[in-house]
Amino acid sequence: MNLTVLAASGRTGLALTREALRRRHTVTAIARDPARIDVPDSALLRKVAGDVEDPASLDVAGSIVLSGLGTDRAGVLLAGAKAVVAAGPQRIIWLGAYGTGESAAVAGEAAGMLAKLLGERLGDKVEADGTILAAGGTVFHAGLLADGPESPTRRTVGVEEGPPLDSDAVVSRATVAAAMLDEAETPRFAGKIALPLPG
Repeated sequence: MNLTVLAASGRTGLALTREALRRRHTVTAIARDPARIDVPDSALLRKVAGDVEDPASLDVAGSIVLSGLGTDRAGVLLAGAKAVVAAGPQRIIWLGAYGTGESAAVAGEAAGMLAKLLGERLGDKVEADGTILAAGGTVFHAGLLADGPESPTRRTVGVEEGPPLDSDAVVSRATVAAAMLDEAETPRFAGKIALPLPG
């Protein structure tokens, strides 16, 4: 399977790239600085310079895109979502945040605290998610991310089955990456929000 990983030099992007290679997929890993994609060279891996704010740098036509994109600047996620959709990938699997947009009601009171923390970036996240969903993509709303191994009891559920957001609970990036790769291999949540849970 031909996969493209966006923001491949970030911690979630690296987890996605490693998991995709572990599963023996062909991976195009995109980052503004490909030298920062800290993954051993492989015949299955191509490291490419690209930036979602420069749509011409995104050659994703026909591939399945997995995005680990995150930002502290408003507007970047929506611009990136529009650029990826316009580039014509086969499918898009996008990382969002649990407690925003459609998952806010299920997440409960902690979603209000998250909204305050995100400030003006909240609207950007919600609109980016909506752009991906409207294109038939899958958006994964993950809780607080941490480094660490994949959870042996992990599961993926639809947004309607989400637990209240616990500000003390975390999900490992490896767990999220595995869930997103599962979706790439066997789509279950096309046009929907899915939640990767550690157990």
